[in-house]
Amino acid sequence: MAPTRNDDVDWDSWPVQDYLGENYRELHPSDAAVIAHHSAFYRQLAPASAARSLEFGAGPNLYPLMLAAAASRRIDAVEASATGVAYLTRQLEEPPDASWSPFYELCRSLNPGLPSSLPEALTRVRVVHGDIRALTPGGYDIASMNFVAEGVTEDFTEFTDFCHRFVRSVGPGGHLVAAFMENMPTYRIGPASRWPGCPVDPDVVKEVFAPLTRRLVVTRIDADPTLPDYGDSGMVLLTAVRGPS
Repeated sequence: MAPTRNDDVDWDSWPVQDYLGENYRELHPSDAAVIAHHSAFYRQLAPASAARSLEFGAGPNLYPLMLAAAASRRIDAVEASATGVAYLTRQLEEPPDASWSPFYELCRSLNPGLPSSLPEALTRVRVVHGDIRALTPGGYDIASMNFVAEGVTEDFTEFTDFCHRFVRSVGPGGHLVAAFMENMPTYRIGPASRWPGCPVDPDVVKEVFAPLTRRLVVTRIDADPTLPDYGDSGMVLLTAVRGPS
């Protein structure tokens, strides 16, 4: 059977509320570990030093946007799914869901340079309804990608293409931070919906990113037993700088 590719999937039917309910209605230990990793990355950057930052395939997860507010004057949350865009837009136009407050408290405790409130941090975000493959290369100073490339295709070549587009979304010397589900198979969210997965591990991530980056650091964390069992074995975390090519 041919692998499911990104364009084979109806992303407008992405089950946002099921996904949030399974993953983000409470602060899980794995979230805290990713936030600590990403916060260390952002603390190395001067406050508001980036004119434009990118969340590459934002989905409904707000904590990468919170984290980016420490170093960014504007954050583009680029998302293809209409349901994801609708959720993000509501979070910006109305008070954010109360479930995000513990996430922001942790983000701010780790990086006091963040604005005093989550709504203030989110004023820097612009929601962009679009395909990340259509982004102009080199348009950003910082790019963040969280649980995207390995969760939108079963095809390893397409996974690699998404990762390389992510790297090239920043100019040479631009900063990159990312998180991947480790060994994520095709998975379910909610009672029935099925979504593509491309299993990757730290060695695979290093192999894919090394040709285009420098200062590449890849680490991992173990699977979180407080989360649903999607078949993954943990998370892979990355920081890097885009190389000259």
